[in-house]
Amino acid sequence: MADQPRRPRTLNDARSEAEAAFKRATTKVAEAPPKKNSVPGVKEQVTLRIDQDVLEWFQGSGPGWQDRINEALRKAAGK
Repeated sequence: MADQPRRPRTLNDARSEAEAAFKRATTKVAEAPPKKNSVPGVKEQVTLRIDQDVLEWFQGSGPGWQDRINEALRKAAGK
């Protein structure tokens, strides 16, 4: 097949080709999963970094220090 001269590209051709390529490359964004309803009184295990002196203060009062931290955080959150 003989080489045929190419016609010059115009801005509209480039734009429509770019839009078509973009549509092919992108997909519809999935919806976020529904937020779970929290059950009152159920605790969730997390990792939390606390300053050593604060941790020692709560632990110095004996057993139940994690509950005391939780209560302090609840109070700070206004609950």
